[in-house]
Amino acid sequence: MAGVPIYSIQGRSGGWRLLGGGRTDLSGLTASEARALFLIAGPAAAAEAAEPELKAALRKLVRALPETFRAQAEAAASSLIVDSQPWGATGDANQPPQYLDTLQDAVIRGVQAQLGYIDSAGKESVRIVHPLGLVAKGSRWYLVAHTEAGQRTFRLDRVTAVIPSDAPAHRSESFDLARAWRGLTDEAERNRTVVEVRAICAPEGLDFLRAAVGDTLEMGPAASDGRIPVVIHAPSEYGIAGHLAGLVEWLEITSPQTVRTHLAMIGAALTRRYSKEDTASEGSRAMVHD
Repeated sequence: MAGVPIYSIQGRSGGWRLLGGGRTDLSGLTASEARALFLIAGPAAAAEAAEPELKAALRKLVRALPETFRAQAEAAASSLIVDSQPWGATGDANQPPQYLDTLQDAVIRGVQAQLGYIDSAGKESVRIVHPLGLVAKGSRWYLVAHTEAGQRTFRLDRVTAVIPSDAPAHRSESFDLARAWRGLTDEAERNRTVVEVRAICAPEGLDFLRAAVGDTLEMGPAASDGRIPVVIHAPSEYGIAGHLAGLVEWLEITSPQTVRTHLAMIGAALTRRYSKEDTASEGSRAMVHD
């Protein structure tokens, strides 16, 4: 009566079954609705801190989908990861990149795309890429793709054009976007890190230090006075000195001496600038009072 082809089996193991090995549709979802659901659920389940129950629930949802929906649903779930730790300057978090939806569709459908791109040197080129996944890091978006030169990462705010094709993208069955991204970020951090700063931090300043330097922080066991030895990796001596200058209340740099020298110079410059302003302000207040 409902239009569902079922039949009965009698006996001890009997019951009702769907004809031809059919399966029930998950809550009546359409293909586009299922894809939208997995676009949202996938990044949450892929996060390192995700609860096992969430991962298990996503697997069950995939198995409950009609066979024709599963491939794109699984692709949608694994097409995007969110890396909340930013690096460098960031763009406007409220403005998604122009070609984000087009590239995500290419990832999900598993097709190649022609990419117009401006590299870090300002040179524009046209490339054929095999989109593998998208990453939101801070407020910036990146495309991870296979190219004729190997696996590469492209910033979406530098993409000038995208033309998807019908040619299938090359994607290894063992490819894992989260693992690939960790490898890329680790390599980027190694390339950016040229300074190793050693310091001692008061316990109450650790949260501020973590917020300032992120994943570059390494901590040792607490010393007898309760302070904690730390190691910080940074791309430049002067840059990290300026970054840490505001933490002087809790943080004592022990090496290298060049970073200590930069901090002393920054402190002296701050004193010169703001002590003059304070003196001038006091003089102005005195004249007004007179």
